[in-house]
Amino acid sequence: MQSSRKCAAAILSVILAATAGLPASAQAVDIDAETVADGLQNPWGLDFLPGGGAIVTERTGRIRLFVDGKLSEPVRGVPEVAARGQGGLLDIAVSPGFADDNLVFFSFSEAGSSGAGTAVARARLVRDGDAARLEDVTTIFSMNKKSGTTRHFGSRLVFAPDGTLFVTTGDRGEGERAQDMQDHAGAVIRINADGSIPADNPKLGGWLPELWSKGHRNVQGAALDPATGTLLTVEHGAMGGDEINRPEAGKNYGWPVISYGKDYSGDKIGVGSEAPGYEQPLHYWDPSIAPSGMAVYDGAMFPEWKGDLLVGSLKFAYLAHLDLDASGAIGKETKLVDGEFGRIRDVNIAPDGSIWLLTDERDGAIIRLSRAD
Repeated sequence: MQSSRKCAAAILSVILAATAGLPASAQAVDIDAETVADGLQNPWGLDFLPGGGAIVTERTGRIRLFVDGKLSEPVRGVPEVAARGQGGLLDIAVSPGFADDNLVFFSFSEAGSSGAGTAVARARLVRDGDAARLEDVTTIFSMNKKSGTTRHFGSRLVFAPDGTLFVTTGDRGEGERAQDMQDHAGAVIRINADGSIPADNPKLGGWLPELWSKGHRNVQGAALDPATGTLLTVEHGAMGGDEINRPEAGKNYGWPVISYGKDYSGDKIGVGSEAPGYEQPLHYWDPSIAPSGMAVYDGAMFPEWKGDLLVGSLKFAYLAHLDLDASGAIGKETKLVDGEFGRIRDVNIAPDGSIWLLTDERDGAIIRLSRAD
């Protein structure tokens, strides 16, 4: 079902930190919030289609198109997913060359003889009138060690400027796996669009060649920083310790040896918040906000925010705006949306500069934030 109604909290007033020597009070921005589609079952990932519209996943295993203000029937040809716990159909990304190849890439929890693990497939999207289907579905990445837990699959997909694909994974709820360099869990993976290994991956001694970085707990947000062409990620901590990182090749981000959080029992995690050989986050939250999707704002609609981070919160149902300066330091955090729509699962910047959110609900929605007239 679709809806073009304005939400009850349609006009949101946001106070920004000074960006041009002006006081914060001079930086108020009014935002229209519109529900453009609802009736989605736990939507998880969204990307925009060249020529207009978007493609969106539902964790239960469906892909829908959103074109001309309408949701399509489920796209045919989606492979079976292990939709249990936090698993299911996860992120989706349109090929940088979609206008020529019609390829889409999606991540999902894949069943195996010993449990499930994160996998990535690519397929050709074929549209015949109002119907759509996937053809030539090929799995290009599959986590090498499946396990029986139903949590911490990751998983975001981000194309780099050189056409390689970053894939984020979780530790599958088994923290020690994030420090096993022969395990895909708790990692950022970098592969080519056909699943092969880029020649310039770190390929450190003892590391699987597809590993880019390790020591991550559960990366559920990732985005490219247009200013630098580098990857930014956001991951879940335990009790505290949600982190924003800029993963670099061959670096170890510490989980579960170091963390700014505590175990759910209240016990200390690892050796504390820092140790030699492990990287520090750019930013962390304590208490945890249960972060989800992330975007770096690069649109024209809100020039005040150019280069800043937008991060969704599942736990507190808000959208955070974080100042990101030219040096890469993260400053003030402001809440743009605060509980009006439910759990925020994904954050995307549309070609027109508006901000599109997915709400992680059984009756989930696509929310469009735009500048008020």
